[in-house]
Amino acid sequence: MSKQTLQLHNTEFTIHSLDVNSTIPADLFKQTLFFIAKTYDELSIVCPSDLAIDSLDAEHNWLALEVVGPLGFSLTGIMANISGVLARAKISIFAISTYDTDYVLVKKQSINDAIAALKKDGYTVIKDPQ
Repeated sequence: MSKQTLQLHNTEFTIHSLDVNSTIPADLFKQTLFFIAKTYDELSIVCPSDLAIDSLDAEHNWLALEVVGPLGFSLTGIMANISGVLARAKISIFAISTYDTDYVLVKKQSINDAIAALKKDGYTVIKDPQ
């Protein structure tokens, strides 16, 4: 399988943990890029850091690498390969998948090492044109 192209987004993100019954802030829906996940036990929101959210806990300073898609559902091993490269480089990630593609969030202080490891393994990383 050929290596995918990843696009580095300029936006800095925060990962929020909220009570499962929390109301999703209306301002979230005005953001260009955000993610919401809800389980029986929690509500997680990933959004630009400049949006203040009252959460139980928050992890700041994440940057997103988007796997340029769309990716077909028949493709396998994409996240496993990318996360494996970053794991070997001792870089923690927060992975998110959408219908069309995958996102790998990396701490801002580790992004240069992440990009170097991915490029060394044959991935192409482009900057967000915005």
